[in-house]
Amino acid sequence: MKFLSAHNIYARVHKKFEFDGDWLTSMGAPETSGVWIIYGREKNGKTWFTLKLANYLSTITKVLYVSAEEGTSAAFVEACQRAEIGAHNRNLAFLEYTELPELEIKLSKRRAPEVLILDNATIYEDDFRAGGFRKFVQAHPNLLIILVAHEERGEPYTAAAKLAKKLASIIVRVEGLKAFISGRCPGGSISVDENKAALFHGQTKTA
Repeated sequence: MKFLSAHNIYARVHKKFEFDGDWLTSMGAPETSGVWIIYGREKNGKTWFTLKLANYLSTITKVLYVSAEEGTSAAFVEACQRAEIGAHNRNLAFLEYTELPELEIKLSKRRAPEVLILDNATIYEDDFRAGGFRKFVQAHPNLLIILVAHEERGEPYTAAAKLAKKLASIIVRVEGLKAFISGRCPGGSISVDENKAALFHGQTKTA
């Protein structure tokens, strides 16, 4: 690998998302590749938020959502409806758990998605052992990989999820139907459900 001069670095073109609204306020204009992570405790709105994000990203580019934990269960379908995902959204596709070799084939196709959401890290724990997640990221330099993870002791669960947090340009922790956003971005919060989030966090503050 050769050294790069300041001129080389400045000459590089970085492709970025052109967000608007709350997404722009909290996330800015992040690059369209790399790693993001979304994590939180169970039943706090992770999937709901992630689906809302997937729906928004699909207005910009092609998104593949791998529902590895819930599959296409009734609960997952209801979450899609809560996220207001249209039945005829052609930019957002879904898969149930798919082993990495098969997923690699789908990602190598000409019209492959530019955003991959893996929900969640626990299901892919064996696939990402021994540096597997880092290798997967390195193999797809032009892909945005969003890893969804459970939370344990305030941190993402599984070694791959912990690594994803270190690599991530966008870090989202979901608690009480509210997403708290940090990383290499302006930062802020987005309510998954404003009324329920206000109730939860209001009760938390006065407890």
